[in-house]
Amino acid sequence: MFMTACSGQQKPASERSESREAKRLMQGVWLDDSESAVFQAKGDTVYYADSTSMPAYFRVVDDTLYIGKEGRYHIEKQTEHLLWFKSETGELTKLSKSDDEVLKEVFAQTKPQVLTLTQVLKRDTVVFYNGQRYHLYVAINPTKYKVSRHVLNEDGLDVENVYYDNIIHLSIFQGNKQLFSRDFRKQLYEKRVPQQVLVQSILNNMEYDKVDGEGFHMRASVCVPDEASCYMVGHTISFTGQLTTKLLEY
Repeated sequence: MFMTACSGQQKPASERSESREAKRLMQGVWLDDSESAVFQAKGDTVYYADSTSMPAYFRVVDDTLYIGKEGRYHIEKQTEHLLWFKSETGELTKLSKSDDEVLKEVFAQTKPQVLTLTQVLKRDTVVFYNGQRYHLYVAINPTKYKVSRHVLNEDGLDVENVYYDNIIHLSIFQGNKQLFSRDFRKQLYEKRVPQQVLVQSILNNMEYDKVDGEGFHMRASVCVPDEASCYMVGHTISFTGQLTTKLLEY
């Protein structure tokens, strides 16, 4: 009785056998209605036509196509040369297989790029306050730390783009005397930026705002790449080099 009851439960997709025949039918370069290349399925990997989307592992279980960690698409029709599936937006995507050997070569030569959104940037600011001259030095340095972000492309497919994060250095001098020096990383803002946003964000910029009796006010931005909105974080560095931080806006 116990075994009968359990056999009626459907196993999760990760435990069910994938369809070898469906994977065989997937092999090749697939085009959309405008005959533009969308992706190439080769072995158990999907390679995208654009140079910014990372290759992703795929499998077919029952009537569902799984691509990477996020993509899940209901297959409406699959033959040797046709693939119809519902995208994540609910729209029906119709693809046809290409036999063009040139396209296969294009995919073979296309290597996905990790994107650097900020070039090395150095900014010097001279500030006068209460008769004293101060020099603020900001350096934005791209790193090799990778930030992964999932987006829907124009075909309704979930794709992964990867970006390099930045480290920002701030130094403050009064004459030859260094009042403050620190490297800022986005992990500093874990308590002020939601984790689901922070993991797909980069430390984008830091700019001088003003100086007053409290010290030097700086504005740092933590941004999700290719989105208009950012979390703005305020830093105040006192004249004795003490740092305080608060969230300004998002």
